Amino acid sequence: MKTLYLDCGMGAAGDMLSAALLELFDDPAAVLQELNALDIPHVQIEKESAVKCGITGTHIHVLVDGQEEDEHMHEHHHHDHEHEHEHHHDHDHEHEHHHDHDHEHEHHHDHDHDHDHGHHHHHSGMHDIEHIVTGHMDLPENVQKDVLAVYGLIAEAESHAHGMPVSEIHFHEVGTMDAVADVSMVCYLLNKLHPDQIIASPVHVGAGTVRCAHGILPVPAPATAYILKDVPIYGGAIQSELCTPTGAALLKHFVTRFGAMPMMQVQKIGYGMGHKDFERANCVRAFLGETEVKGQDEVLELSCNVDDMTAEEIGFAMDRLFDGGALDVFTQPIGMKKSRPGTLISVLCHAEQKDALVRLLFQHTTTIGVREAKLERYTLERTQETVATPYGDVRVKRSTGYGTERVKPEYDDLARIAKEQGLSVREVRKAID
Repeated sequence: MKTLYLDCGMGAAGDMLSAALLELFDDPAAVLQELNALDIPHVQIEKESAVKCGITGTHIHVLVDGQEEDEHMHEHHHHDHEHEHEHHHDHDHEHEHHHDHDHEHEHHHDHDHDHDHGHHHHHSGMHDIEHIVTGHMDLPENVQKDVLAVYGLIAEAESHAHGMPVSEIHFHEVGTMDAVADVSMVCYLLNKLHPDQIIASPVHVGAGTVRCAHGILPVPAPATAYILKDVPIYGGAIQSELCTPTGAALLKHFVTRFGAMPMMQVQKIGYGMGHKDFERANCVRAFLGETEVKGQDEVLELSCNVDDMTAEEIGFAMDRLFDGGALDVFTQPIGMKKSRPGTLISVLCHAEQKDALVRLLFQHTTTIGVREAKLERYTLERTQETVATPYGDVRVKRSTGYGTERVKPEYDDLARIAKEQGLSVREVRKAID
């Protein structure tokens, strides 16, 4: 299974995610040309190598009308300079928080103009974002849907944080063209990579405070915290906003699950660098590879203890479990409470058979509880063929892998021949071998 794993140990932001994803391609420069061909109004995307703590990665520059809207421009665009010593570090990833707009929609959205939007900061509501994404950018339809879904998550979070309907939300936090570019880049690159699943680490959100258009807010900012509900997050000693609302929304929309890196054969690694320097390398790492190693898969073991079933009843239950899709069913003698001898019934299965097999265990055994454990299973690749022998056709099972090959005749065929010829199974096997 083609798997993308995102290491968010230093948070997540749109520019860092897009830079990490860009490094996964064989020809990043060609893919960068594709990004610039998306016709994001007023935007030119550039990349450069960046070094953090001795590690080299990629840093993305989003130029809006030829200028990069960095943290200093955003920090002081609408605020007095008297507090600048307190929060220069807050916007080291992407800088979306400082755009008070007058919300005057001065253009009339005629589609015969040539993208001359000198007033791009007036695109502020969801309607305006939709207009930019669907009317002015050369995005595939599936990428458009992803971009708008990500903005929908941000709008819902801002609505909750500010206590107003989504229709009244104006993206002074995330409505600038550099943020539109960040979201569009990540959505485009993920659709181009097209992994079967995306797994991310728990998200480091940072600590301290962050300044925005409304004042000083705690980290994670309210919108970020809302988006990351049900996602494992943590803080730490780094006094900075490590995960932005845009980064949070991109993770929430695309990530299949959050947790530790699974066992995977990694083929590509990408490093997406942030703007600021910390004691820890300020980057998002992206790992692209295969999680289904040939001959290895994950199975479940369902088990229960019984001390009041006959051997016949246990045998009947085992047959029903095999019929229900179990990979294997086996029993072990155990000692139970009150010195009673009992039986441990174990069932191996894939996750999709679990619910049906749990029901069968309760139906056909006397247990009142079933345990579940996840196991990694390593198997040889098995094939079956039919070979001609002096006694007739015999099915043969061949198992290969891990440097091993085994060939074994089917027992049922050996037993049939032994009966027909009046021989022992051992004699038939020797003759066939």
